[in-house]
Amino acid sequence: MKRILLLAALALIAAAPAPRRAVATFAGGCFWCMEPPFERLKGVVSVTSGYTGGRVDKPTYEQVSDGYTGHRESVEIVYDPSQISYQQLLDVFWHNVDPLDNSGQFCDHGGQYRTAIFVHDAEQKRLAEASKQAVGVKFHHDVFTDILPAATFYRAEEYHQDYYKKNPLRYKFYRFNCGRDQRLKELWGAAPAH
Repeated sequence: MKRILLLAALALIAAAPAPRRAVATFAGGCFWCMEPPFERLKGVVSVTSGYTGGRVDKPTYEQVSDGYTGHRESVEIVYDPSQISYQQLLDVFWHNVDPLDNSGQFCDHGGQYRTAIFVHDAEQKRLAEASKQAVGVKFHHDVFTDILPAATFYRAEEYHQDYYKKNPLRYKFYRFNCGRDQRLKELWGAAPAH
């Protein structure tokens, strides 16, 4: 009898639908700095550093860093929309970038560090455009964050994944010297969590 109940319970678990997953892709300058704010959010399943928006298949960090592939350092976020909304992800994105900088982000300059929201469907595009407009109104300034169709996302080399966890001292040194937190506080008020 116990075995029958156990098998019935296992059958119910197996039949239960898997949670729905969605994807968001953001370019916010150095991808090392964009992982932590999203990884701590309830409903985020994974955050992967990589490259998107370029014209070369399977680019390497060196190629992207040279600025000739057209890719941007980005993060791909897999999330459960029943626990966190795309709008909430957009809010976290904006509070972790300088939307007024058209040359890159903080101490990193070049097209590979420019901000972008890569949209995966019409609803993401609508929400991204509305949020960009709201940011422009807030700052009374042009917002230099592109809204682009999602393209092939290439996972960055393994040593870039969770860099802030693997190399915490180097990460903090880089982040401080880049002036990221100082500028974010100047723009958005409270110091960002990282």
